[in-house]
Amino acid sequence: MPIRPENKARYPKNWQEIRAKILERAGNKCEFCGIPNYAIRENCSKVVLTIAHLDHTPENCDPTNLRALCQKCHNRYDAEHRRHTRAMTRKEKDKNRL
Repeated sequence: MPIRPENKARYPKNWQEIRAKILERAGNKCEFCGIPNYAIRENCSKVVLTIAHLDHTPENCDPTNLRALCQKCHNRYDAEHRRHTRAMTRKEKDKNRL
């Protein structure tokens, strides 16, 4: 996933170096499903590996907290976290309307 502009300051200055080390550790393949970076899927989409923070905290760049994941695996991994975040955002908006 690309880094959102509002989160950019939460990443360390050497993020690109950290990212490269994680991709190297993973052999440039998704650490969940094994698909290679830049492979073409059956639906003709191109795989681009991203680095996932397992605890969803960009400041925590410990290698044990980071995984190289394809878009499909990253989306699956983040799905529950996104649902929770959306629900919290909705509650906050509803509270502010009252």
